[in-house]
Amino acid sequence: MTDAPPPFELLPGAGQSPVILHVPHSAREIPDVVRERIVLGDEELERELDHITDAHTAEIAETAAGLAGLTPWRCVNRLSRLVVDPERFPDEREEMLAVGMGAVYTRTTHGGVLRPDDTDAGPLVERYFEPYARAMTRAVADRLDATGRAVIIDVHSYPSRRLPYELHGDGPRPAVCLGTDSFHTPPALLDAAREAFGETELDTPFSGTYVPVEFHGKRPEVSALMVEVRRDTYMTEPGGPAGPGLERLGRALAALVDAVSR
Repeated sequence: MTDAPPPFELLPGAGQSPVILHVPHSAREIPDVVRERIVLGDEELERELDHITDAHTAEIAETAAGLAGLTPWRCVNRLSRLVVDPERFPDEREEMLAVGMGAVYTRTTHGGVLRPDDTDAGPLVERYFEPYARAMTRAVADRLDATGRAVIIDVHSYPSRRLPYELHGDGPRPAVCLGTDSFHTPPALLDAAREAFGETELDTPFSGTYVPVEFHGKRPEVSALMVEVRRDTYMTEPGGPAGPGLERLGRALAALVDAVSR
């Protein structure tokens, strides 16, 4: 694990595309300076990365971008969410703090210690979380300026079996979970996703979707939807290779992009 990868990349799409495919959890890379404060041994860390990483979601988004009629923009996190989780609130608003998984995780998916209890999250938030948040805010603002709207499609995956860290994992685990926001997820966006993906459920086992704080609850021109794909539909769990399901999901995501780009 090295410092080589950039923290994230904004991959440009068509100038008139309102769509941003947001891929925050697909990477496994951890810079050496961050690795030093993680207490797991190397084999334990690899197992944890298998469980926590939304493996191959960057490839699903890349496939969709290549197939879409109007190429969407993509914001892709190139570092593991074990560095920072860019989708968490960096303060007490974050409910996942209850299981040690705020913006900077101190616990693993199975409740073990990931970082010492006295870890100061501030430097990691300042170095990694805040630049990411600013970049996504600018990306959304650019789409608003260019097209008058922005559509964030949050691309995730989740395990077929509940992991101990899940706060709301006792409900159905559909092939595709659609996470919604009461302000930012309009019915037309949900209808398009249901048409594109087929079997879906709303907000189970995960709920909500990512909108930069600057726009959240304020700008209805910013719409957002989380797409959580169950991992056994496209890969070998946990953390194994992708299968033919990846191409099928890429096509479905491209269909969603096309539907909301019109």
